[in-house]
Amino acid sequence: MKIDPDSNAALSAQIAKAIRDAIISGALDVDERLPSEAELADQFDVSRPTIREALKRLAAQSLIRTQRGAFGGAFVRHLSYADAREQLVTTSTLLLSMNDISFDTACEARFALERACAPMAAERRQPEQLAIMAAEIARQGEPELSDEAFCASDVAFHRALIDGAQNPVLSYQLSGSIEAMQPLMNMITYTARSRAEIVEIHTDLMAAIDSRNAASAAETLVQLEKVTKRLAHSVMAAKSIARSVAKSPDHAPISAD
Repeated sequence: MKIDPDSNAALSAQIAKAIRDAIISGALDVDERLPSEAELADQFDVSRPTIREALKRLAAQSLIRTQRGAFGGAFVRHLSYADAREQLVTTSTLLLSMNDISFDTACEARFALERACAPMAAERRQPEQLAIMAAEIARQGEPELSDEAFCASDVAFHRALIDGAQNPVLSYQLSGSIEAMQPLMNMITYTARSRAEIVEIHTDLMAAIDSRNAASAAETLVQLEKVTKRLAHSVMAAKSIARSVAKSPDHAPISAD
């Protein structure tokens, strides 16, 4: 593991990258103890505070864990799909919220990914995924359910469908579209949404997955995408009209005089 003394990057960042590369390449195995701070400082010819900063960077990426005591130190951490999923959701949410991505673009990507997953879910789904989908459909039909709870249930329903594919890599990759894109789309469309229409579509989707009908599941997802876009366009049009009215001279604020 080496660093470039002529690089403009901070030494701690270079050291963290060098250790990260060693983990990814397999040079450092899961649960392997890293050299001590003093040993790393000697190896990279830097101060121990610089090593501590590098280790903090690695811990923030969930790549290492620390342990106290006589047998303590820093160890290569086993990164689970659940840990990776959480990081991906956070990154995806920030990416979507900070960049000028149109609703239609996000919607197209989100449903294209889920349609690609539908055949595997229809073939491999287990009773537990069907049970979750059925429970969320029942929850969505509760008249007292808040908008926030309905949106959360919507995400849980589609998460179960994705998990039904029984492919942890695919499930991880799709978490950005389900846990990140779906909530953002819900925030835009919930004011114009007919819950009964969504529940009906979800019921049809679950029936298709239950009967292992991949084609029907894909068709239902196409229908859901059209409904989602229609709702978003109606909300955005209404907001545009409201802004135009607010700027109209005929609706200027009344002077206090």
